[in-house]
Amino acid sequence: MALEDICRFKGRHHKWFPFSSLEDTHTSLYMMDYFNLRWRALRTSEKNNAIPLDFFMPPSPNSGSFCLPNHSSTVRRPFPLSHGTTTLGFIFQGGVIAAADTRASAGGLVACPAVHKITPIHSHLVVTSSGSGADCMLWERILIREIRLYQLRHRRRLSIRGTAKLLSFMLHPFKGTEVCVALTLCGWDKEAGDCLIYVCSDGARLQGDIFSVGSGSPYAYGVLDGGLKWSLSKDEAISLAREAVFRATHRDAYSGNNVDLFHITAQGWSQRKREDLKEEYYRDMERRNKGLFYALKN
Repeated sequence: MALEDICRFKGRHHKWFPFSSLEDTHTSLYMMDYFNLRWRALRTSEKNNAIPLDFFMPPSPNSGSFCLPNHSSTVRRPFPLSHGTTTLGFIFQGGVIAAADTRASAGGLVACPAVHKITPIHSHLVVTSSGSGADCMLWERILIREIRLYQLRHRRRLSIRGTAKLLSFMLHPFKGTEVCVALTLCGWDKEAGDCLIYVCSDGARLQGDIFSVGSGSPYAYGVLDGGLKWSLSKDEAISLAREAVFRATHRDAYSGNNVDLFHITAQGWSQRKREDLKEEYYRDMERRNKGLFYALKN
């Protein structure tokens, strides 16, 4: 192609790596090097009526093998960046709650006060993101595409556990690099019901009933561990999530500004209107003043 000749991409090599079975399919992982942007014919499986079963892998410094990369050849940032955020998710009798602050920080700089750290993947799945903003946005877009392609090929949606397994496998080759991604999958499907799975950039995959990720997570865990119960109502669960994010942002300098909150059930996800955390601060001060007033009165 003309673009290949201009950019000097022609002649670069790419490799196929075997992919272990994902649900009921035989799959392969398509990996590209830094410069190869060419398309090639997709591999197909006779068992699945010649449906292409290839997954995309963005270029990585160690795309030639799954061993640790040579860091001396990687490009270093001119200065270190400190990542900070507060995201959380938990399961209760009324579904799954996902919440996050909206501050994007770059070291001591508040780069943006109104980012979206919770991304809908499809009607019954959202992910909370923590880590490098650019890395998280890239991998969320890749995940959305791969799930949609799976649905078009197989006429059914990939389960949440299968989604987490796919994401973990795609991220594993980047272990030891400066890729920084931590995603919590919050959703519902017919196989597992309410589901909460944490996946990070070293390929780790953990399933549980409660997760909080980011620099503010220790403070959020303190609130969640004290107030989380299976029997919570929807309003109580929303109030608890909002309180946990507020307490974290009150103590963590890298988190703050607003809180986004999603509620996921068998009917799909619903999003609450974004709330400014300073309003929560004023409500908290009002509660304290009322408590002090009644204590002095008695």
